[in-house]
Amino acid sequence: MAVFLTKESKVLVQGMTGAEGMRHTRRMLTAGTNVVGGVNPRKAGRTVDFDVPQSPEGLGSAPRAVPVFGSVREGIEATGADVSVVFVPPAFARAAVVEAADAGIGLAVVITEGIPVHDTVAFRAHAAARGTRVIGPNCPGLISPGQSNAGIIPADITRQGRIGLVSKSGTLTYQLMYELRGIGFSTCVGIGGDPVVGTTHIDCLAAFQEDPDTELIVLIGEIGGDAEERAAAYVRDHITKPVVGYISGFTAPEGRTMGHAGAIVSGSSGTAEAKKAALEAAGVSVGGTPAETARLVLARLAEPETRSDVTHS
Repeated sequence: MAVFLTKESKVLVQGMTGAEGMRHTRRMLTAGTNVVGGVNPRKAGRTVDFDVPQSPEGLGSAPRAVPVFGSVREGIEATGADVSVVFVPPAFARAAVVEAADAGIGLAVVITEGIPVHDTVAFRAHAAARGTRVIGPNCPGLISPGQSNAGIIPADITRQGRIGLVSKSGTLTYQLMYELRGIGFSTCVGIGGDPVVGTTHIDCLAAFQEDPDTELIVLIGEIGGDAEERAAAYVRDHITKPVVGYISGFTAPEGRTMGHAGAIVSGSSGTAEAKKAALEAAGVSVGGTPAETARLVLARLAEPETRSDVTHS
């Protein structure tokens, strides 16, 4: 199984005909994602041919024609799409997510960075009112290895397995996926590091707790805000599966924005030390480096109670 994204997911790409949309649509197709169309009102009715490798080694390729629709609603009516990946520029992202939600899309994955926070607040509320889950913005998307890939996460660095991963950081997502490639992942979700995001650590923790094929959860956080402290409280009260964490930003200077827009520390609030302490108090094993975090995962998976508590489908 997987959470949020499966091999049955049908994906539309809003902004597919732009440079980033084209490049990553090809990568999604190569990963086996069922991309059923793009959306661009100025290019509606056309098709775009993608040269898709036919083997992991890149040997041989075949053309894949993907239709372009004038709106998300037209794309859903023609294909039954239930996922949209948004690659549109920041100024148009709010309208793109609102359009997708109004059309009834189930999952909108917003890759775009640089979206004003007030726009994110508006489209997140609009989407929630219509039953649309938003992942992002400013995120790498999500991947269920061997099934589907919606976004920009490299598909060839890991395999399908028994770890669920939720992360603020795209780069650290990739690193932990690679470090733990021998075990593999059920789903990896990059939620994004902006101050406001559509899907939180807690949302993913709850989904992984309910997924029978996820045996262990990896949670990656970073300095700034209190999302990790709130996730720690949720783990303490609701999660029975082992959780391993990593917090980025132990050496960040106080008061300076680092990396993502949400990664700013004020006084003792939002520090890596405070987050690590909160997680450890909730029973989460926290690594000091990505490599140490991977070793903690291996150790937790080797514990007898980890293996016996999991119900397999």
